[in-house]
Amino acid sequence: MDGKYKMSNVSGAIIFILGLFFLRAAECRTPANRGTVKYSALSCRRHSALLTDFGAVGDGKTSNTKAFKAAIDHLSQSASDGGAQLIVPPGKWLTGSFNLTSHFTLFLHKDAVILATQDESEWPLVPVLPSYGRGRDAPGGRFSSLIFGTNLTDVVITGNNGTIDGQGISWWKKYKAGQLNETRPYMIEIMYSNQIQISNLTLVNSPSWFVHPIYSSNITIQGLTILAPIDSPNTDGIDPDSCSQTRIEDCFIVSGDDCIAVKSGWDQYGIKVGIPTEHLVIRRLTCISPDSATIALGSEMSGGIRDVRAEDITALSTQSSVRIKTAQGRGAYVKDIFVRRMTLKTMKYVFWMTGSYGSHPDPGFDPKALPLIQNINYKQVEAENVTYSARLEGIPNDPFKGICISNVTITLTEKPKKLQWNCTNIAGVTSNVTPKACDLLPEKKEVIDCPFPEDRLAIEDVKLVTCSASLPFF
Repeated sequence: MDGKYKMSNVSGAIIFILGLFFLRAAECRTPANRGTVKYSALSCRRHSALLTDFGAVGDGKTSNTKAFKAAIDHLSQSASDGGAQLIVPPGKWLTGSFNLTSHFTLFLHKDAVILATQDESEWPLVPVLPSYGRGRDAPGGRFSSLIFGTNLTDVVITGNNGTIDGQGISWWKKYKAGQLNETRPYMIEIMYSNQIQISNLTLVNSPSWFVHPIYSSNITIQGLTILAPIDSPNTDGIDPDSCSQTRIEDCFIVSGDDCIAVKSGWDQYGIKVGIPTEHLVIRRLTCISPDSATIALGSEMSGGIRDVRAEDITALSTQSSVRIKTAQGRGAYVKDIFVRRMTLKTMKYVFWMTGSYGSHPDPGFDPKALPLIQNINYKQVEAENVTYSARLEGIPNDPFKGICISNVTITLTEKPKKLQWNCTNIAGVTSNVTPKACDLLPEKKEVIDCPFPEDRLAIEDVKLVTCSASLPFF
């Protein structure tokens, strides 16, 4: 694997040449000479516009930041009248950061590519996140995400597998060279919002994290293909952060960092804000990340993480499966975690928990703020070509407890490590686990089946409706 991923050629990337569509109003079109695409969404919209109605040029060279802003400003007027959708037609649409609005759908045609500009002047600075206290890359502020929204309700970002390309390589080079005074932009960030859907898109080469919902609730993320070189810095796939009622399904992620990272704030800042990530379901995820986790819980977990349900997870050539990362100073908790039906191939670790993940925002953290790690459950795991079965390291005088692992079969590499289960400061039980676990996780004489909740989260019962997007024929 060389860590380089090329986006599929955009078939028929043709610039709009029909002047008719520049003259017509953004709404109330007739259906003549138009193709209709069906898609699933939280809500359908009464009004619709094409990006080209606002002067956009899809040549991959012309900046369309003003066009996106003009389009969304215009369509925001329809929020109280059935909402509006902005259709991005075939083409390569270069843009800087732009903000979304409520009761709004951004729809990408399958041959549409939104290209992130490399002109830093088109990336405004925004304040640091209150639960982090500083930027993740540097103490200063942060660049606004490519697609950004705050205090929104009912927002859909979707398509029939259109592409958003963050063109992250220049940002990665600056970061590695220590040339940044602010934190790199994320691809999509939604803050303080409710009823969010992000689905059926291909996302490539984000400057940093790809999808970052934060301080938000009722979030549906489905059918994303996320691709970044495996050596690209901090290109997490999906990072639910201080969010509740989140559903992540049917995603394929190749990343230079964790495929999914569950977060809730950093040390004293996260403790002060105190918003947990809770009621999260992740299912049918496929991950490739040789140096990171399939799903990481933390390390920024100072608002707490609880009630996470992960099932039907596949990891290939990945460092670890569902990993807990924390440290002294984090405080809060990671508890009530349930994982089942994992298929793992070519892994460094199957199980990995770390109590000494030592990065801190500043010297003001409280080393006496110890995290509570308890009720962590794994079952029905098949793993092959594994180097270490488990590395489970709690914190002295603050053991990770209530760990349950059942019905696990691990096949080792040709040259496995001699110590397969490295355990310190933990407590729990195992049942029907091969190779045999460490003494701190004794095999129960009676067969046990680690729990997985039988109830459903409210977000699992949110139904999507069938909507349509009409485009001119090309």
